[in-house]
Amino acid sequence: MISLVYSPEYARHQTGLHPENQERLEIMMKYLLEQGEVEKLNIHQPTPASDDNLLRVHTKHYLNHLQKFTESGGGYLDFDTFASPESYQIAKLAAGGAITASQLVFDQCDFAYSMARPPGHHATAGSAMGFCLINNLAVALEYMRKTHGLRKFVIVDFDAHYGNGTAEIFYDDPQVLYISIHQDPRTIFPGKGFIEETGSRMGEGFNLNIPLPPGSGTSDYIYILEKILEPACRKFQADFYFLDVGFDGHRDDPLSSLQLDDDFYPWITSYMQKITPKLVLILEGGYSQDAMARSNLKMIKVLKDKSTNEDRWRPSGKLVVKDETKRIFKRIQDIFSPFFTF
Repeated sequence: MISLVYSPEYARHQTGLHPENQERLEIMMKYLLEQGEVEKLNIHQPTPASDDNLLRVHTKHYLNHLQKFTESGGGYLDFDTFASPESYQIAKLAAGGAITASQLVFDQCDFAYSMARPPGHHATAGSAMGFCLINNLAVALEYMRKTHGLRKFVIVDFDAHYGNGTAEIFYDDPQVLYISIHQDPRTIFPGKGFIEETGSRMGEGFNLNIPLPPGSGTSDYIYILEKILEPACRKFQADFYFLDVGFDGHRDDPLSSLQLDDDFYPWITSYMQKITPKLVLILEGGYSQDAMARSNLKMIKVLKDKSTNEDRWRPSGKLVVKDETKRIFKRIQDIFSPFFTF
């Protein structure tokens, strides 16, 4: 069973002509409706995350600042992160959507997808960043840890941009394995996410970055993820799995230089079902509205059908993998050899 956690109230986070705008979700929902998928989904309304839930992740100083900033009219929090007068309340609703999806999977669902905005994975404990106000996934993870006593979590993040906020929040935590595949941070925001950023103190070895150069496509992603995901997850033995969904690695996206096609998204969701029968999906980026809508539909269909035939979505013929991708995998093997065997 798949549940979709969504609310039209997310449109109240108004950003005008900003790339992260309300049309992103509206077009995705419209496409699901036109394709006859909405009536096949269990749709749940989110409820706002409580202050206690937020304070497990974010500082009180930051939350107070964000609330006052928005209630006084909003504006740009930094060079590219915009907040409108209702954005703080809607960010709480988006974080609550991630909690709702997590609770659904804990209770009964195989898959639950929080299709919310604003996104969250760049938000740190003490600051907004990269279009993100509250770190939705981190809030949901800490809720599950506190409320249900779950110990070990895997996060697989395939947004084109490294989720620096999520990584930073759990950087010292040996109970959270964060795996991020993203565009080389020398060429894209936020300028972090190198292989050598492996975690610190007790968390060393549990922050696993796969930075790929501009021009990397579906074959490169499949080649390296097939070698890393299953061995890492099998050894780590998590209690709960999150998939951080970013459509901005698509070849049509204006904010990255990656070359993923529509079929990568059903491939990754199909492949993850080989690793875990239960999965929470959290929406992050994606700024080509048509590409998002198409790829999102394919991803949801794979989850609805419980399809584990990921080979169906592989590029036809032999994978054409860049030499640089193979070199990056070798470096990951070497750097992570004390922690995992790939």
